[in-house]
This record gives sequence, structure tokens and C-alpha cells, in this order.
Amino acid sequence: MLSLRARLAVLWIMLLLASGTVAVMLLRLYEQSSSAQSWRTQAALGQICASIADRYGFYSAGWSGPAGSLNEDATFRRDLATIAADAIARSRTGDEPASLSAGVWQQNAGLLAGLVPPAAEAALAGVASDALAEDGLADTTIDLPTGSLVLHACPLPGPVAGLAGWAAARFETPPGATALQWGLGVLLAAVAGSTAWLTALIVTYNRRIATIEHGLALDAGVLRLDPTGMPDLDRIVAGLNASGERLREAHAREAALADKVAVGARLAALGRVAAGVAHEVRNPIAAMRLRVENALAGDASRRAQALEAVLAQIARLDALVDALLTMTSRRVPVLQSVQLPAWLEAIIADLNVDESGAPITVGSAAMTVRLDPDMMRLALNNLLRNARQHTPPTGTITLTAVATQRTLRLMVADTGPGVPTALQATLFEPFVTGRADGTGLGLAIAREMAEAHGGSLQLIESATGAWLQLDIPQPDELWRAS
Repeated sequence: MLSLRARLAVLWIMLLLASGTVAVMLLRLYEQSSSAQSWRTQAALGQICASIADRYGFYSAGWSGPAGSLNEDATFRRDLATIAADAIARSRTGDEPASLSAGVWQQNAGLLAGLVPPAAEAALAGVASDALAEDGLADTTIDLPTGSLVLHACPLPGPVAGLAGWAAARFETPPGATALQWGLGVLLAAVAGSTAWLTALIVTYNRRIATIEHGLALDAGVLRLDPTGMPDLDRIVAGLNASGERLREAHAREAALADKVAVGARLAALGRVAAGVAHEVRNPIAAMRLRVENALAGDASRRAQALEAVLAQIARLDALVDALLTMTSRRVPVLQSVQLPAWLEAIIADLNVDESGAPITVGSAAMTVRLDPDMMRLALNNLLRNARQHTPPTGTITLTAVATQRTLRLMVADTGPGVPTALQATLFEPFVTGRADGTGLGLAIAREMAEAHGGSLQLIESATGAWLQLDIPQPDELWRAS
């Protein structure tokens, strides 16, 4: 879609083309009118010359010419003037110019009859000589300040040598020239005015729209635009302001609902934690109670066995309390430079000493990273133990480290059955587990360790097994090859 500026520019171009077309048509009409007048004048002069030649031929038929000098023969000159005047009178039809004149010129004697217009005196001898030399019609056009003068000459055959008839007519500039000039001036003024008006309109609209864009770009919390002074745009501004007010009210309602949802979520999370803690505590207490009751009814050997079982359950409760404290206490990471491959191999070696299961392979390039080694060791131990608990001994577990410019990515992938769909949404919440003997705190603690570093822990969709991705941000200047 074209913008308003482009549409106004197209309108101006169309106006310019229309004005130019009208101007060209007016000029062509004026030229055609002037040419038609010139053609009519030349046709009238040609008829006069032809009439003079015909009448002189009739006059000189059977005549041997004057006896004396042509300039001294008044009768002959008077007859020639009569022939010229009669040719003019016979040629008048109403369309030819009013300023017609005609006469006879002789090569040696000069003007014999007729009154030559002053502007044609110098040109008469040349045009008449050309007509005699070519034995045909000759003409010329003389430009005047307010029009033109057309002069024709034709030879007059007869007993007198060197005679040529001539005819002259003056025609003024067509009366439409002034109107044409005014019309072209009005067109030019219209084009210039429309250009200035459209330019001012485009500039004004651009300025007002820029003001609206600036107001929309401001992060003021509440949308409030000032009027632009243009009614069309002010209606849009009023609509935007009304929308901003409704949006502010919606945000207020959303914030209130978010607070309620957050309170509800916290209460729900607290309820799940409380239920998990109660479940995890109740089982050891029930087991200890049963052992103590049996010991009281038995001998010393049974009491000794009961005390050992009670101590084991107390250790289980102690581990649960430690895990809860680890998850709920927000520790600040103490970042250290760690040689990644050696650090990862040490974690795997310690884990293999404590427990057995599916083998773990490590893939990492030599690099130095910045992290809290104790916190991240705890996180990786939980991830690897979780993978081992869900992977058969014949399966495999892979720990890979990939470095980008800003992130250390640790990936733990196993070939176990994967995470059930029902647990994927709440996998990292406390006490969420798929095992009957699990506490559901290992992955929650690993996520807390990652987030304490400003990173994240997430489950990645995979075709087989479970893939857990742990990302730790790294400063740019600390990346280097080991």
C-alpha cells in the first residue's frame, strides 16, 4: 500500500501532466491558427498576382508597347495602377487581410504602379528580380514587431520587358496570443501553487506523524499523546489515547490477577513441598516405630538390630534435611578458573567409587571456564546419579561439554526409558520422582545450582533416553584454549 506522502506525490505528478498536456494543446492550437492565417494571406496574394498577370495579358494583347520612357508615360502607368486595383477588388472575399496592396515593378524603371508598404520597399526589387529570373512566383516574409508582412511577385509577359506584378499583405499576431499567455501563466501559477501546497501538506503530515511515532516510542507506562492540531490525525490520537487508557486498566487488572496467581502458586508449591516432606519423614518414622516396638518385645540381639535400623532411618532423615537446606538456601557462587576436562574426569571417578552402574563417557575439548566447582560438582553428581538410576547396566551415559563464545553447555544423555510424559512439566519441582525410593530433590537441587550461576537446566526432546542440558554463562575475555 502507498503511503500518504506517495499518494500526494502521485496526485501532484498527475496534475503536472494534465497542466502540461493543456499547455501543449493551447500552443498547438495557437500555432495552427497563426499558420492558417499565413496560408490564407499567401493564397490571397497568389490570386492577386495571377489576376494582375491575366488582366495585363488581356490589356497588352496586340499592343507593341509605349512609344517613350515608361516613367514618362503617365497613361500606361495609370492603366497599370487600375489593373492592380481591380485585381485587389476582385480577390476580396472577406477572409483575406485588410491591408492588401499591389502594383507593377519594372526591372530598369523600378516601381511603376501601386503603393509599396515601407517595410517592403527594400525587399521588393529582390523578390521581383527573382520572379523574373525564375519566370515564376517568388515570395518572402518580413517579420514585424506585431506581426508579419508577406510579399509576392510574378512576371508579366508582354511587349514591355522586365515587368513584374507584386502584391503585399500584412497580418497581425492572432488575437489569441494574449489569452494564450494569460492561460499559460495561470497554468504555471496553478502548478506552482499546487506544488507548494502539496509540499507543505506532506511536510506537515510528516511532522505530525513523527510526533505520534515519538509518543508511541516513549516508555512512559501509560500511552498519552498530545493533539496534533489536524482534525483527521487528532481522531486517531484520541483513539490511541482511549486504547492506552484501556490498556492501562487491563495491565492493572493483570497485575492484580498475577499477584493472586503468584500467591496461589506459592501456596500450591508450599503444599506440595509440605506433602513431600511429610511423606518422606513419615516413612522413616513408621519404620523406626516398628523396629522399636519389636525391640521392646524381644531380646538384646533384637534390640541391637533395631537400634541399627533406627540409625539408618535417622541418616536418611538427615540426608533429606541436608537436601532441603541445599535447595532452599540461596548460595552465592564463588567463581574459579577450572580446567574443564580434568575436572569432569575427577567427578566421574568419584562417582564410580561411590556407586556402580551404566558406564559414563566424557567428551570435552581442552578449555578453561569460570564456575563454582563445589556447586557445579553437586549439580552434575545429581544429574549423573539420576541418569544411572534410570539406565540399565548395559546402557550408556554420555557427558559432553560444548563451548560457545558466551556459554558453557553441559549435556547429560542416557539410553534409559526416558522421562514419562506425565512428569515432564514438573520434572524439576521438589519431590517429583518416578521411583518409589526417590526423594525427587536431585534435579531440583541441580536446577538451583544452575540458576545460581545465572544459567538454566532443561529437558531436551530426544528420540531415546533422557537428555538434560545445563547452560552456564561465561565472560568473553575468559575463553581461551588450555
